[in-house]
Amino acid sequence: MIHYSGHSHVNVGCGEDITILALADLVRTTVGFAGELEMDTSKPDGTLRKLLDISLLRGLGWAPRINLPAGLKSTYEWYTARRERVVTA
Repeated sequence: MIHYSGHSHVNVGCGEDITILALADLVRTTVGFAGELEMDTSKPDGTLRKLLDISLLRGLGWAPRINLPAGLKSTYEWYTARRERVVTA
């Protein structure tokens, strides 16, 4: 395992916040789900901020090259092109 500045794990992200509802809507749109999203507003949304601290990775010279929507779309397309090869137990 590689350690950077005493860290064994490095967060990878874009450094921008997104709400759970916005992420769910992005996934819904990306995969072509035509149904509605329903939120249970009686339940808290957990931690108010879900932003990863990517300062260590940026300090090593890394910066994201694609945004979340493009990355999600690309990942979904990669998966759907290979789903027949997925083996389930």
